[in-house]
Amino acid sequence: MESSHVAVEAGKIFREILRARVYDVARRTPLHRADKLSGRFGNHIWLKREDLQDVFSFKIRGAYNLIRQLDPVARAKGVICVSAGNHGQGVALSASKFGIQATVVMPVTTPPIKVEAVKNLGARVELSGDSYTEACAHCMKLSEAEGLTFIHPFDHPQVIAGQGTIGKEILEEMPEPDLIFVPVGGGGLISGIACYLKELCPSAKIIGVEPWESDSMTRSVEHGQRVTLQQTGTFADGVSVKQVGELTFRLTSHLVDGFVRVSNDEICSAIENIYEETRAIMEPAGALAVAGMKRYLSEKPELKNLNVVAVNSGANMNFQRLQFVAERTLMGENRESLLAIRLKEEPGALLELCEKAIADETITEFNYRFRDHEGAYILVGIADRSTEVLNGLCERLSNHHYEYVNLTHNDLVKDHDRHMVGGSRSCGVYDELVYRFHFPDRPHALTEFLKTMGGRWNISLFHHRSHGTDFKRVLIGIQVPLEDRNEFNTFLSSQKYEYSEEMMNPAYNLFL
Repeated sequence: MESSHVAVEAGKIFREILRARVYDVARRTPLHRADKLSGRFGNHIWLKREDLQDVFSFKIRGAYNLIRQLDPVARAKGVICVSAGNHGQGVALSASKFGIQATVVMPVTTPPIKVEAVKNLGARVELSGDSYTEACAHCMKLSEAEGLTFIHPFDHPQVIAGQGTIGKEILEEMPEPDLIFVPVGGGGLISGIACYLKELCPSAKIIGVEPWESDSMTRSVEHGQRVTLQQTGTFADGVSVKQVGELTFRLTSHLVDGFVRVSNDEICSAIENIYEETRAIMEPAGALAVAGMKRYLSEKPELKNLNVVAVNSGANMNFQRLQFVAERTLMGENRESLLAIRLKEEPGALLELCEKAIADETITEFNYRFRDHEGAYILVGIADRSTEVLNGLCERLSNHHYEYVNLTHNDLVKDHDRHMVGGSRSCGVYDELVYRFHFPDRPHALTEFLKTMGGRWNISLFHHRSHGTDFKRVLIGIQVPLEDRNEFNTFLSSQKYEYSEEMMNPAYNLFL
């Protein structure tokens, strides 16, 4: 019964896709052949260039399709949405086409470039809350108080149908696709594409792609019901959704063939790949499909000569984020290792290591700071992390009796340690606890945290690097005597920022 009901829903949306008039504002975007990726994987790989829309994102399709079909009375009262960027621009541009007022509620942490983009399209912007969830609550209150029509970012049949026109364009240009990779946030994009493609080309496999830290759709499908994530990642903010839609979950569960989860490093690598193919810079969510495609094809090397499409969903990149992307790209391409190698603290030890083990390697990073006379760990970055190269290096280190730890996948090292070597703990620091926090990128966030802590304990370590996201990643060491641990745990529970303990992390013990 459930399957037949979903089939009816999918059929209705398919017919709405045929009737959709999104091209009043949207472009028919091309399929761009990715020659380098095609040669690398032995398939015919094409990029669906939704970054070429006027608002640099596919979101204009669904927003316009819904607003166009509102009755004149509802439209005249105005529309409202909640957005961290792309959906807000789509709603703002669509509303301007009809000469009506749009209100876009955005978190206070939204980068100014996105706020200004929405304002420049004529919308009224309301900033509220540190997160999408808090902004959404304010949006619902405004919608009810002012009689504004809420334009859902993904869970509405007309929004899904608008996004589904992408599937229509893919089939018009490529009648027989084999694999289509689609980024997944709330599920509107993949639902729309699947409703169209499965009706006319059921043999095509549709694969959803999510970040490991924002995988609400994958988990929901695995559990057979919608799940709500306690927290989501902030890097690919365009797909940072704690709970997918009711309708999109039903459609995706019924129509989509599989899912791939990828790391932030893999997303960074995909941004570089797309730049090499197109000279366009995707935002993290916009490169998600290519990241998933690469992982999928790498794990299935037997797949050859297939027609493969990856949807480049958006290019509203915060410029500050590029530094982080550049740092992590080598990791995502498996082209760099990070090793902690123990050295004797004596003259000539560093030269001996180079001559015996690493002289032939390309060094990307080399960090060292004297710690004590017993010895020290150095942090070494090695280019070309192929299995053969890495195994050969590790074998040489073992043969010459060097202790080492592979920290390539350790986020504490990549986010903080590699920028902090030289700040190791002194012998005068006792009772130190180390945590990582996510602070919203707005004034007074640190002040609020310190006020909650109330000056009860000494801060022994502090490191922050901006990654151009809505939240800052902050590493803090706090001296807490044993008799204060219960009180400190109460404090952690009462403060409102996400945190994780790092005392057992080998990167902390080796370098901090």
